[in-house]
Amino acid sequence: MKPTERSFARRIDLTSLQLFVAVCETGSIGKAAEREFIAASAVSKRLADLESALGTTLLYRHARGVDLTPAGQALLHHARSVLYGLEKMQGELSEYADGVRGHVRVHASISAIVQFLPEDLGRFVRQHPEVKIDLEEHLSSDVLRAVQEGAADIGICNASAVGHGAEALQLQPYRQDRLALIVPATHALSAQTAINFIDTLEFDHVGLHANSSIALAMHQAAAQAGRAIRLRIRVTGLDAMCRMIDNGLGVGVMPERAFELMRGASPLVAVPLTDAWAQRSLGLVARDFDTLPVTARALVEHLQRPQAAATPPQA
Repeated sequence: MKPTERSFARRIDLTSLQLFVAVCETGSIGKAAEREFIAASAVSKRLADLESALGTTLLYRHARGVDLTPAGQALLHHARSVLYGLEKMQGELSEYADGVRGHVRVHASISAIVQFLPEDLGRFVRQHPEVKIDLEEHLSSDVLRAVQEGAADIGICNASAVGHGAEALQLQPYRQDRLALIVPATHALSAQTAINFIDTLEFDHVGLHANSSIALAMHQAAAQAGRAIRLRIRVTGLDAMCRMIDNGLGVGVMPERAFELMRGASPLVAVPLTDAWAQRSLGLVARDFDTLPVTARALVEHLQRPQAAATPPQA
């Protein structure tokens, strides 16, 4: 290492890099301070020292928070790489520790969270009580982005989403689910044993977020048929969708198992969709499964065991 390179390395400390990334991810020094359990003034001092050490401005500060300068964008990319490398080092060294401990950051789609993860993660933490799991719900596209950027160790989402700009990520199988049309018990389609999605387009629909994997598949199917979806309202959750359908605002598409788990006493009916895209695979996503910390690898192995699969809901 050249003397100038050695001097540069000594001027940069990991805590400042971690706080810089936290500020970038939250968009605010105050929010980053709350997340990292440190005083906002200490975060500001760290950032000022970092800018002084690098000899350039990293953030535009304004009343609503902060924005990255071009130099800040470059540093964010390298800082995440450095911190990810440290996580890989921790994973390798933790092989020598006794037992499984630590924490795992998991980002998952709502379908995975509602249908499978409560039982799967509950079983895992009962077996490994010293492990902390940070679980966040996101759209499949955002799950992939979080894994790519190092904000999540493991992602769980619709497997078909992988490959659209996420070719560098690795994918392993997790679970299967099937989409169904949810209708009131008195609806004209409630007596159907199965139905093609195109045959539902004459009715109003209650839809999910426009960028959700279910919404994207629905719109692609409608476009291929030269039809349009009569979308009356969008909701952000499956429980809200059921309530809207129950109150006559339309029909909706969701995973059949999720509906069975959350339907309660509502007089709704699930009609399976016959479309090929209605049979879905949920996958586990990581940058590199082999270099995950030992705790994260233990969770991946647990999620892939057949006995980890949640049993179908009882009638």
